[in-house]
Amino acid sequence: MSMAQKTRIATVGRCPLDSIVAGVALLLLLSGLIMVASASTEVSAKMYGSPFHLVTRHAVYLFMSATVGALVLLVPMNLWQKAGIPLLALSFLLLIAVFLPGIGKEVNGAVRWISLGSFTLQGSEFVKLFVIVYLAGYLVRRKEEVQTNFAALLKPLAIVAPLVLLLLGQPDFGATVVIMTAFMGVIFLAGIQMRYLLPVVSVCVAAISVIATLQPYRLARLTVFTDPWEHQFGGGYQLTQALIAFGRGEWFGLGLGNSIQKLFFLPEAHTDFLFSIIAEELGVVGAATIIILFACLIIRALWIGYLAHNQGEDFHSLTAYGIALLLGVQTLVNLGVNLGMLPTKGLTLPLMSYGGNSLIVSCMLVAILLRIEYECRTGVETSAAPTAKRSGKRG
Repeated sequence: MSMAQKTRIATVGRCPLDSIVAGVALLLLLSGLIMVASASTEVSAKMYGSPFHLVTRHAVYLFMSATVGALVLLVPMNLWQKAGIPLLALSFLLLIAVFLPGIGKEVNGAVRWISLGSFTLQGSEFVKLFVIVYLAGYLVRRKEEVQTNFAALLKPLAIVAPLVLLLLGQPDFGATVVIMTAFMGVIFLAGIQMRYLLPVVSVCVAAISVIATLQPYRLARLTVFTDPWEHQFGGGYQLTQALIAFGRGEWFGLGLGNSIQKLFFLPEAHTDFLFSIIAEELGVVGAATIIILFACLIIRALWIGYLAHNQGEDFHSLTAYGIALLLGVQTLVNLGVNLGMLPTKGLTLPLMSYGGNSLIVSCMLVAILLRIEYECRTGVETSAAPTAKRSGKRG
């Protein structure tokens, strides 16, 4: 009996879900609900006539996200593996649809949403997951080829490039950075030879750098980022107000609900800049606790990917790595923006910030991660290796 089989037998009696991933995700979701309630009361009262309007919507989104997550948890990983190419096609449809008259919805100069009555669908959030699923499946199908043929490595990059152009057309530079960073990270963790990987990474970094400075508004953001206090009543207003929130919080914060910056000083306090309100109300201790929780979740995701790799479940492994990178990169960018370490990007804090699309996708990522751990621990519905081999000629 192999070590993997012994491990599976020994863990059959355990909780069906990974307690670390499930527990940390639940803590972040509940913390997000509490902080959104605190950060949104004033803006909600002014815009909707009720201080509880936004937090009520967030609670509804949370219920929807938990329901979607529970359904995703039931989907075997071999189905995700088979669905890689259809999901890639769906990604193109979602990103193209926003440009069609009568379908796409413009908010603050950006066209990123598809109007569905009272709910707006942001396709770029789902594209992050779909690209990782496609890439993991491709790297498994072409495992030997990508190790020895540089052209095989360029193919997924060539396929994803049009997606990036569509994202930039919306524009959504933040999602582009997250997707490309996770994309490159998964390729690296797949064990691709550095002589093939380095040229691809160099081209991607150069492209992102050019894109970041090509548009005047992005260049202005970079300029303001270097010295926000010089532009504190202009382009640097949001960042300086976020930094003031950190300064007010000190070690233990002003107390839950006592934020001053949420009183219309800090725009997007309940979405992109929720972490600044956390720091102001709960101080360094509260902010550090949130960072530790995210670190635990991401490290655990990487560990699950490592365990799957040791059991020969390459698709499970690469998908888990991709999820860890998606959550990790988006969290780092959001925290970096709040702390003044990165230019403003418009990315939410996963599992915590207000926003239905981000919350749904975050719960989907956690659910897939739980499914990977469950299948690797119990041996249930392992990846379909024969199917992968039969489809080895496909893209």
